[in-house]
Amino acid sequence: MNASERISRLNKFSKHLNLVQLYRRYAHDINIALEAILANKLKSMLTALGIIFGVAAVISMLAIGNGAQKEILEQMKMVGVNNIIINSIFEAPDSESSEETNGNSQKQKFSPGLTLADLEAIKGIIPSVKRISPEISLNSFVQYNGIRVPAKIMGVSNDYFSLFNLPLEDGVFFDNYHEEHGIPVCVIGANIKTKFFSTVNPIGQYIKFGNVWLRVIGVLSKSEITLTGFENSGVNVYNDNVYVPAKSMLLRYQNRALVNSKKFSEGGGVMRGFGFVMSFGGSTSSQAPKNYHQLDRIIIQVNQTEDISSTSEVLSRMMLRRHSEVKDFEITVPELLLKQQQRTKDIFNIVLGAIASISLIVGGIGIMNIMFASVMERIKEIGTRLAIGAKKADIIAQFLAEAVLISVSGGIIGVILGMILSKLINHFAGILTIVSPLSVIIAFGVSAAVGVIFGLSPAKRAAEKDPIESLRYE
Repeated sequence: MNASERISRLNKFSKHLNLVQLYRRYAHDINIALEAILANKLKSMLTALGIIFGVAAVISMLAIGNGAQKEILEQMKMVGVNNIIINSIFEAPDSESSEETNGNSQKQKFSPGLTLADLEAIKGIIPSVKRISPEISLNSFVQYNGIRVPAKIMGVSNDYFSLFNLPLEDGVFFDNYHEEHGIPVCVIGANIKTKFFSTVNPIGQYIKFGNVWLRVIGVLSKSEITLTGFENSGVNVYNDNVYVPAKSMLLRYQNRALVNSKKFSEGGGVMRGFGFVMSFGGSTSSQAPKNYHQLDRIIIQVNQTEDISSTSEVLSRMMLRRHSEVKDFEITVPELLLKQQQRTKDIFNIVLGAIASISLIVGGIGIMNIMFASVMERIKEIGTRLAIGAKKADIIAQFLAEAVLISVSGGIIGVILGMILSKLINHFAGILTIVSPLSVIIAFGVSAAVGVIFGLSPAKRAAEKDPIESLRYE
């Protein structure tokens, strides 16, 4: 072995030895800090309270935000992507404007209401339409094997289930023969199956809705997401519904268009506009709002999200023209309503998160104050360590380690408390909460950073003490 190789090995050994000494020195500093914390357990715990509650608050708020985001995403799937809904409305007009304007008698414009003809026209004219389905609803009772429960029956087309992402658990959807000939078949929601068919297979069984027996051909999968507040926009409680082909609904239950046509031909005629029925030719007029629409709503899905705005505008103009300029319908986009709700929740969560973060700042200030007080209490200890050979870096490491250990231990307790709070909020308040690993990492990382930032100044102050003055300090 030549001299250069020996020198190289000696240098490597010297560096390794220096690293070991450095590690032992700072390990000793951290051990002193840990002993100081354990010697003052109550003071250390009170110091860490701000960090504990701050971290717990941040984690629970982020958990609420994550839960709200998941609910919104699930709701968007259920209301359908790129859906536009035309809802029928029927409100009585203002009596003065409808009967007389400037001394001249004004007749109400006739509107046929929302009908299957509108649906066919939309399907045939607007090229951006991908799927379309009518919806007619009726509340009554479902009966089976002596059991009778309230439910809603809905007349729809086969596209309806694709529009709202409703998968089957068992059976099949309607086919063309069912839809064209109004066959009395039905697809039931998961809750209907649970109430009537908990022990038997519902496929092929007959249930009675109103006065009509319906053969069950399919069962929808259960949905766990609630959509309270969106029912008026075309979002339904799918688990409790019975679905039949739209023509079956019109043939066997109700067809308001036929009823109104009959009234129109009796007593000199009937004129409808803005949702009321007016008889003339010697009859008295009724101002009570009546539903003259054949369909309750029409659900349309466009090809691309970019088509929603233009299609809605075209639909509005087209429907006004078909309804003789009578605004007896309303066009809504549930997806946009949900996005608006999501933005509101995001803003609310940001505000709550900011408020919770203030606790971390307050906790950091508390750590800094306690560490400054600790420096003043341990001036002689600092002077003694400096006198026997400790460096300024050792003093900084000691007090900085003490601050970081308090904040990190507070962060760990805060993470556990935040998870418990999230579970309690979910259990008692019924609010969905999801604790993500990212939120735990962020909260814990912030607590450690608070210890470093707010512990650095007291540590530097301790290291700058003069050893002689420190030993004389009383």
